[in-house]
Order: sequence, then C-alpha cells, then structure tokens
Amino acid sequence: MPITTDFQPVRGAYGASDPGPRNLALDLQNPDIFIPPPTDNGSLPNLKFSFGMAHNRLEAGGWAREVTVRELPAAKGMAGVDMRLGPGVVRELHWHKEAEWGYVLDGRCRVTVVDPDRGVYVDDLQAGDIWLFPSGIPHSIQALEEGCEFLLVFDDGNFSENETLLVTELMAHMPIDVVAKNFGIPQQHFANLPPKEKYIFPLPVPPPLDEVLAKLPPKRPAMPFTVHRGDFTPTQWDGGKTTIIDVRNFPVTNMAALIIDLEPGALREIHWHPDADEWQYYIQGEARMTVFDATSKARTFNYRAGDVGYVPKTLAHYIENIGTTPVRVLNVFNKPLFKDVPLNQWLALTPPDLVRGHLGLDDVAMAALDRNPRSVVR
Repeated sequence: MPITTDFQPVRGAYGASDPGPRNLALDLQNPDIFIPPPTDNGSLPNLKFSFGMAHNRLEAGGWAREVTVRELPAAKGMAGVDMRLGPGVVRELHWHKEAEWGYVLDGRCRVTVVDPDRGVYVDDLQAGDIWLFPSGIPHSIQALEEGCEFLLVFDDGNFSENETLLVTELMAHMPIDVVAKNFGIPQQHFANLPPKEKYIFPLPVPPPLDEVLAKLPPKRPAMPFTVHRGDFTPTQWDGGKTTIIDVRNFPVTNMAALIIDLEPGALREIHWHPDADEWQYYIQGEARMTVFDATSKARTFNYRAGDVGYVPKTLAHYIENIGTTPVRVLNVFNKPLFKDVPLNQWLALTPPDLVRGHLGLDDVAMAALDRNPRSVVR
C-alpha cells in the first residue's frame, strides 16, 4: 500500500477522507490501524504500546521507562523496562517480587548476583547477551566503559520499576539501633547511610572482571544467571532465522524467549502458543501482526523499533516484515519452555479428507501443507 501525504482512510468503496485535525505522522506509522484490512473484525484490545510514549525517569547518569499493564492493559502477564546507564553508572543493589529477564541492547555491563546458598556470581555482558534473576534474588547492574542499554521483562504485568526492593531503602527504614545490633558495631558507623533510595547513580568504572573475581569468595551458584549470544546457534530459514532460549539451554530461566530475524517480505508463520503469553519488543525494521480470537475477532497492528507488542496465550498471529530492511524482534514468554502450534503443521498432520472437508482446499493447497516446522517463510 503506497503511503503519501494524501494518505486517507479509504479502502475501495469503504471509508471516507479525513480532512483533519489529524496526526499524520502517527497515521503513517500505523497504516493497518488507520486503514485496516477487510479481514479485521470485531473488538480486540489494543496490543501495542511504544516506549516512545512511556514516561522516562531521568536519574544521575541514566534513565528508565516502562510499559506495564497501566500502559498496555492487555499485558496482564508481563511488563517491560528499557534502561540506560552511562559509564560506571549503577542500578543499585536490589531485588524483585517478580523474576527479571534481561537482554543487552547496546554497550556492556556487569551483573552481580548472590544466591540463597551464598553463591556469588559476577559476569560481564555485551549486546545480545541475556540474564535471568529469579524473584527474591539480590542483584545489581553496572555499566562498563562505554555505558549500556538493556531491556528487562518481568513475569507480572502489574510490575513497576518504581516499586523494587532497594538496599538503600531497606537500610533507611530499619531502626538505626537494630541496624547496629545486626552488624555488631556501634551506631555511629552508620551515620552516612543515605536517607532515601539511590536507584541509579554514578560510580567509577569497575576494575577488570578477573580482578574482581579473585577477591570474591570461591563459591559459585550451581547454575549461571547469564548466557552469551555466542552460546546459541540460530536456526536458519528461507527468509530469516530464529533463536530459542528456554529452560533446555538456560536452566535457571522461568521465561522462554524467541529472537526472530526477518528479511524484507518474510513472515513468521501463523501460529499460537498453547500455554504462554507473548511479550514482544521490536529492535529494528517495520512489521505488522494480525491477532485472531474466537467469534471472528481479528485486529492488525503495525510495529517499528521501540514498540512493544503483546499476544495473550492461545491467540493466533503472525509477524510480517513489511519494510525494506531486516526486522529483529524479541519474543518473551511467561513459561520456561517455548511451545508453539503452527497452523501449517497442524493441518499437514491432520487426515487430508478432514482438512478438505473443512476448508475446501484444492490439490495445490493440500500439497503446500508441510509436516515439518518452518517458523519463518517468504
């Protein structure tokens, strides 16, 4: 569909021109919302929100913005945070009521974790690397020389980055005599405790990782809290590639992930996930997605870099690259094991006469059904 400044909500004999007032830039970014395909029908909730519309919290040396159920009401199962830290800047020691899945978007950072068995875990991560911190496990994140930006996904849509459990607030809200008794030293040694949270704050860039590890207790957690992009080999398809990170190759995780790369014109095939919601983050490119629900409900959305998509479990959908450059999208699921049901494969494995009886497919269409998973197609 050509998009020009004369872009109007008209499809054949349907619709009419919009003389304004209107936000033309927004209309141009959402052509399948402004002029929905004729297959859209009924009422589905909004399944898109852009980090560009999210309130940005500016701190000393960094920032954070979030998309939660408050911004995207359909996203009851997961929430996301986009965070940036300048060189040496720290996301202070803290823990969450939710599990935290992280993906480094740019730069490098160091994560530090202490588990309930007194195991100490420190690792340096770069763009494409991933972490998982289970709920209740204390951790911190510090940017290295070039700073870093990362995406966080939490397994509860009601999560808020403004309501984490912080070490500074913990110390500020315990009676000072109790703090002194806890550590077995006089109260005056805690005179400089900060009166409120630090959250994001600058420190010097830390020394090399091997120097830090040499000074730490030797005990390490039984399972690593991080994986590196080089640990996985993507599956190549005609039109792109996919990478699955789930409990089978990242044992600590309780959230599975699928990283999708789509070449122009390629399609992540029509499918659904039987037991997990899908939280999407678009890193690059232009894509569209139609989501189908029962009683003939369907709605099509457009996405580009910085947008969040959401698909509740069991709802059928696809992702199509409609631009001229590659699409990369992260898909995170609130279950530890990745599962999907591809439409093509379902029909190919069903007795042919039953399929013909339902859909009236001719011989060419029946021959196109594929028993083997394809995931990405042109």
